[in-house]
Amino acid sequence: MPLEFHQVDAFTDRPFAGNPAMVYRLDAWLDDALMQRIAAEHNLAETAFVVKEGEAWHIRWFTPASEVPLCGHATLASAKVLFDLYQEAGEVLLFTCLSGELRVTRQGERLELDFPLRPVVPAPASLHAQVDRALGLAAQDVLTLLNADGSVQELMVVLASEAQVRGFAPHLPALAELPGLGVLITAPGERHDFVSRYFAPSIGIDEDPVTGSTHCMLMPYWAERLERSELSAFQCSARGGELLCRLEGERVKIAGHARHIASGRLML
Repeated sequence: MPLEFHQVDAFTDRPFAGNPAMVYRLDAWLDDALMQRIAAEHNLAETAFVVKEGEAWHIRWFTPASEVPLCGHATLASAKVLFDLYQEAGEVLLFTCLSGELRVTRQGERLELDFPLRPVVPAPASLHAQVDRALGLAAQDVLTLLNADGSVQELMVVLASEAQVRGFAPHLPALAELPGLGVLITAPGERHDFVSRYFAPSIGIDEDPVTGSTHCMLMPYWAERLERSELSAFQCSARGGELLCRLEGERVKIAGHARHIASGRLML
């Protein structure tokens, strides 16, 4: 049974930059275990699977190790594939997922994600100290995104400068021991309003090149700190990626380019 796949570099306008994602447009869902094995085979940060359900596209995202509740760059990649390769009509695509409804809008050469706000809260002093030890530096602030049961879903660490973010050398085993899916580090930018990097070794991602979903945490923080609702962001991984972000009430709009890189067939 051949399945078509398409690889897209998201949040960049050139090949071999931004964040690569694999996209499968399916007629019906595959077994969960099979989708996980396919994601592990591609070994990218995310593999997205989309199935049309009514007027919306149901989307699911898998790292090489597990399914995740929200992913920005693979949603951007999926919209690029549906618009350009499958000729979806209109200017807006509606997606449904574990995190609710998402929309992607064509804006000239860019695509804009419409994602839910992901508010963070200050971490307790004990967790702040644990994060400092794992990172090997003193953070200005540590915040958490919490699950419904009060457990940590993500960690957000504020550093003093872009140079600190760029120069950070992670000890991945120590980061993997921290609670939550991953660790987001951020600081004021030099050419952009803010910069970030994201590490999630516990779910198979040593460092994610460009992470759309984390900007739903970053935007409310930086919008309040900088007193502006429209900000430019750069994720300064080795590949790098630029994001234009806008805070609108309980939603975060994240715009970026996407570049179709390759297509092929998986033979099962």
